[in-house]
Amino acid sequence: MSVTSQYRDAWEGFWSEATEEPGAVFWDAEPALTAGMHLARYEPLVDDAGLTMLDLGCGNGTQTRFLADRFPKVMGVDLSAAAIDLAHRQQALNPGKHPTGELVFRRFDAVDEELVALLHAEVGDCNVYMRGVLHQTDPPDRQRLVDSIAVLVGERGRAFVVDLAEAAGAKLGQLAQLPSGPPPKLQPVFRHGLVPGAVTDEEVAEYFTAAGLTVLISGDLPLTTTEYEADGSRIQLPSKWVVIGRGA
Repeated sequence: MSVTSQYRDAWEGFWSEATEEPGAVFWDAEPALTAGMHLARYEPLVDDAGLTMLDLGCGNGTQTRFLADRFPKVMGVDLSAAAIDLAHRQQALNPGKHPTGELVFRRFDAVDEELVALLHAEVGDCNVYMRGVLHQTDPPDRQRLVDSIAVLVGERGRAFVVDLAEAAGAKLGQLAQLPSGPPPKLQPVFRHGLVPGAVTDEEVAEYFTAAGLTVLISGDLPLTTTEYEADGSRIQLPSKWVVIGRGA
C-alpha cells in the first residue's frame, strides 16, 4: 500500500515551488548545524560504514551530499519527484568529492512494502538517516514507515531518526499566529497543508518497539531552521533523536 495521492500531491506542490537558493526551505539549514551534529552521535554506533547510507526523505539533497562526503555509498530517496529533480540539479552544481555512482537520488515511497522489499533486495542492509519525516507522515502511515526502516536496516544496519519533540508544536503555533503572519519560509509549509502532525514522544518509542527495533541511544537537540527570530537569532525547534537497530 502506498501513500495517499493527496499527501503525495501536497509534497509535489511544495517542492515544485522551492527554489535552488541555499536555505530557501524552512528546515534546510546548513549541514554543520544539522547532519553534522547528528553524525557526532550516530557514527560511533554504526557497525558497518560500508553499507549503503540511505537518506530517507532527502528533499533537495543538502544533507545527503554531506553524508556522501562521509560514507562510501549514499542514496537519497524522497516521495516527491520534484524534490528528487531539485536534488539532481543541486548535485550537478555541487558535485563534491564523491565519484559518480556513489551518490544517487531516487523517488521512493517508503510506506510501499513491495518497493521497500525490492530496495532491500537490491542494496542489502542499510544504514538509515531520517530527519523530520515521521511527524510529517499521515497518522495511518507512521507505523508502516517505521516498519520499513526495520526492513531496510535488516540485521546489520543502524538508523538515526530525529524528529520534532512534542514541545515544538507550541513554538510552531506561536510562529503561525504572529501579528505579521508566519515567517516567509514557513508560509509554504502551511499553504500546502504540511502542518507538522502531533506525534507524542511516547508514541515514537512505541512505533520502534512494534517494529522489533531497539533504541540504542537517545537524546535531545535543537532542530535549527533557516528562519530568524525578531532578535536575529535562528529559530530552533526542540527535537528528539534516537539511534536504533537490532539488539545492542
